[in-house]
Amino acid sequence: MSGGPAAMSSQSHWLTAEERNQVLLDLKASGWSQLGERDAIYKEFNFKNFNQAFGFMTRVALQAEKMNHHPEWFNVYSKVQITLISHDCGGLSKRDVKLAQFIDKAAASV
Repeated sequence: MSGGPAAMSSQSHWLTAEERNQVLLDLKASGWSQLGERDAIYKEFNFKNFNQAFGFMTRVALQAEKMNHHPEWFNVYSKVQITLISHDCGGLSKRDVKLAQFIDKAAASV
């Protein structure tokens, strides 16, 4: 049975050094930055107005709920700031990468 507890927990595991280097290169290329004080990634999104920002946040929230992985975020009018970290493993994980990729697609489609 795929998608059970074992599959969920494997998604929150730390990345290997090789995986980590590759995904960080890819994420940085798409505008994410690594936070030095925490093992987390951060990106700021700017939209035309609050309606676009809120629509984007709604799409991300629905996906985050499906993944049981919720971003730290802050919104003022058309700006959305997002930090991703897996609190259960204390750092960057495969779930963060998957959610970051979804977030980038959601932002591009607004």
